[in-house]
Amino acid sequence: MLYAFILTAIAGLSTLLGSFVILFIKKPKNCYLNVAMGFSAGVMIFISLTEVLGESIDSIGYSAALVSFFAGIGIIMALDTLVPHAYEAEAPSCCKNIKDSKKLKKCGMMIALGVAIHNLPEGIAVFFSSLADQELGLSMALAIALHNIPEGIAVAMPIFYATKNRRKAFWLSFLSGVTEPVAAVLSFLVLSWFINETVLGVMLGIVAGLMVFISFDELLPFAYQQENNDLTIFGIFAGMAVMALSLVWI
Repeated sequence: MLYAFILTAIAGLSTLLGSFVILFIKKPKNCYLNVAMGFSAGVMIFISLTEVLGESIDSIGYSAALVSFFAGIGIIMALDTLVPHAYEAEAPSCCKNIKDSKKLKKCGMMIALGVAIHNLPEGIAVFFSSLADQELGLSMALAIALHNIPEGIAVAMPIFYATKNRRKAFWLSFLSGVTEPVAAVLSFLVLSWFINETVLGVMLGIVAGLMVFISFDELLPFAYQQENNDLTIFGIFAGMAVMALSLVWI
């Protein structure tokens, strides 16, 4: 459990790595985000459909795993619909050509809120994947950490430009990422009394659905809003290839 929590915390707080960009780069190039988001989506889609869903099928059977998978998609879709938010994928449209610092700050706050909201299921994903299989949890944590880095950029940049306050930008990035280990602790407290192989199998199926939805709903739309979509395609297949090779070598 400690190992699972540590991995979840590392994955969530990797948003801080992205926020460090404000120390060195004033205007990050869009091509970096193309490759990073595409790579992260490729990793997450590949590991969700091969490893995570596969573990669920092994535990509870094909039919129950598929029901859990689509239940996960339904859960995150309902959250996405019912909770008002502005995800990082909407950052270009809400922050583009804004000179008013108050509006820019509000934009950054909304992006931070959106990142925090969707980090909740990611925390559950890493935690329960790690409980089921340590190697699987490590792969999941790596996948989420990779796409949390550009999320940190998305949160920190508008806040920094609006306030010229690096500390505030770092703080908001930290708060948006810390929701992952918080979600892990809360979900464990709720489920700890009846965790068994069947419960873990159901949770893994749900996790696979969550991660696939996040990839298609957030990562890829953001990447395709940038210039040069060929780099996004390259990033997707590079992510899949790297994850496939890592699974073979582990």
